[in-house]
Amino acid sequence: MARVFMKGCEAIAEAAVRAGCRFFAGYPITPQNEIPEYFSRRLPEVGGTFVQGESEVASVNMVYGAASAGTRSMTSSSSPGIALKSEGISYCASARIPMVYANISRGGPGVGSIQPAQMDYYQATKASGNGGFEMMVFAPATVQEAVDMTYKAFDYADRDRNPVLILADGVIGTMMEPVVLPEMKSDEEVAAIKASKQSWACVGHALDYAHRSWIQPGQWSTVRMQEANEDAAALYASWEKEVQVEEYRLEDAELVMTAYGISARICKSSVDLLRAQGIKAGLIRPITLHPFPYKAYDHIDYSRVKAVLDVEMSIPAQFVTDVAAGVKDRCPIETCLCSGGNIMSRDKVLDAAKKIMEGK
Repeated sequence: MARVFMKGCEAIAEAAVRAGCRFFAGYPITPQNEIPEYFSRRLPEVGGTFVQGESEVASVNMVYGAASAGTRSMTSSSSPGIALKSEGISYCASARIPMVYANISRGGPGVGSIQPAQMDYYQATKASGNGGFEMMVFAPATVQEAVDMTYKAFDYADRDRNPVLILADGVIGTMMEPVVLPEMKSDEEVAAIKASKQSWACVGHALDYAHRSWIQPGQWSTVRMQEANEDAAALYASWEKEVQVEEYRLEDAELVMTAYGISARICKSSVDLLRAQGIKAGLIRPITLHPFPYKAYDHIDYSRVKAVLDVEMSIPAQFVTDVAAGVKDRCPIETCLCSGGNIMSRDKVLDAAKKIMEGK
């Protein structure tokens, strides 16, 4: 297929439409504004519905309703907007409603800055809302990956009847790159997907006891809630087979960098530059942040490696918590950090790597 030149946010929206998404509700916030803007133009062309809600809270609950009826549905926001959506996301997880959302993350905490950051790692992987629910979380490092992950996310959401998150930092969301777009699902395919959900979806007929007229966000007894949580835990455990990770030039590495998203992209080019200067560097890049590829860190030759360098656009570091769980004290872990909307530079990464190798 032909490649097209697209901005990350717009490419995410187009991938969702091609995957059969026919409902989007959202609210403006930088740097994700191009996602709802694109949907507002594109969805009417395919018989879909776009709504700009009066707030993030309203928007996520509109998605809850549309997805409850079996329609592939999506929302998006940036950092503090995602925090406002967290209750609705938790409701979808409790009621086993499939939905996809994207966080084009920015600096924080609080309102923070409008510039890119990676300060939502804990929010994305540890506490996306109350109640301890979990989601599959994908972290693209290119616009093409953002397209592919968004397209596939709807299949995961429908399979598991669970929310799925695309965690893309503001660099990925606002940069432009050539991408190959996936095939557009036909009207017949979209209808078949919706029809396949009718065993559980709302159809609006309260007296039709074969279907639900609404989907409750809780199991109104302690016994039923525990049973529901046990079922959810079994689902989460099954995701181990879905782990995705890139291991780059790891075989003889004496320094291993680890990062995700745009930071990993910067690290990958840094590995090649360091190699050209005689420093044997490698990279572990988690593609799924949840489930996390802990086992990839077992592939490090700890008799050879001087340190693992955690690179992330967050102060204090967050991603490093899972890195440490993978490394298991088998070597030192150093950090290379920036925060608040400052974008990681390759020179900063190279300087940190050289200082480790020089013992400074």
